[in-house]
Amino acid sequence: MAFTLHNENCFDWLKDQAPNSFQAVLTDPPFGIVEFTPEEVAKLRAGRGGVWRIPPKIGGSERAPLPRFTTLTAEQREHVRSYFQSFGEALEPVLVPGAHVMVAGTPMLQFLVQDGMATAGFEVRGAVMRLYRGFRGGDRPKLAEEEFPEVCVTPRGNYEPWMIFRKPISERTVAENLRKWGTGALRRINVNSPFPDVIQSGKTPVTEEAIGEHPTQKPQHILRILARSLLPLGEGTILEPFAGSGSTIAACEAIGYDSVGIELDERHFGNLHRNIELLKSMYPRFKGESLELLTELAPTLAKASKSGADQTTLI
Repeated sequence: MAFTLHNENCFDWLKDQAPNSFQAVLTDPPFGIVEFTPEEVAKLRAGRGGVWRIPPKIGGSERAPLPRFTTLTAEQREHVRSYFQSFGEALEPVLVPGAHVMVAGTPMLQFLVQDGMATAGFEVRGAVMRLYRGFRGGDRPKLAEEEFPEVCVTPRGNYEPWMIFRKPISERTVAENLRKWGTGALRRINVNSPFPDVIQSGKTPVTEEAIGEHPTQKPQHILRILARSLLPLGEGTILEPFAGSGSTIAACEAIGYDSVGIELDERHFGNLHRNIELLKSMYPRFKGESLELLTELAPTLAKASKSGADQTTLI
């Protein structure tokens, strides 16, 4: 297996790639768009202002910054839809027929992402629900918490959708497409277990967060399961257009898949090689071929549970 990294804008980079270069995409993009502009990232790193908010403490536990998607205007929401249409149009030529694209999302913006990708020509193939106990939502009315103690403005978030898209197959059947391109379907967990659309996966362990230092870093547990599923025959290259902390590339490395990562932010890009080497070496026996966490993960999860009130019991 091998990986390559590029410090570029993924839209510009994709224009220069040869057709049919990649068999899959796994990415956690800046789906709110505005939250990852240079101005908003600077405010996040400064610890104040912008669309990122610091939620109140719960049970003495510090809560990580979250983007305020409820503050997006109608124009900004339309920009999300058109952005993902442009993203899909940029991806389509470089993917082989039948290639799957998995995109991490948020329930509030999921319909906009799906509409944009569908308009670009991708098939909407549902979503994988990552179940975990998060801190999004569930808050009482701002500045009126004591007045309305039994009220919450939105439900407490307990799932994260990973939207699934597929570039249409070029052959008459999926079997024929698999023979020609190695794509068109997803890899089963094992011979007797299909790939499911609901996966229990806790928050990112503190040991992983300490490596990546990224506000939206996903855990190796879910990433390795998803990455493994994307190459049905175990062959090909996965593209991550928004590499961030390097966690997706690390998951591919741990499994044994080739991958390519693109990252625009110079600070994140400068840490990618170090992050990938550290993250891929964690949990050496776990390669995404099981939904259950192995016993080697238990100490990490126990440590994470002591650091906050949002640890989920995993099955």
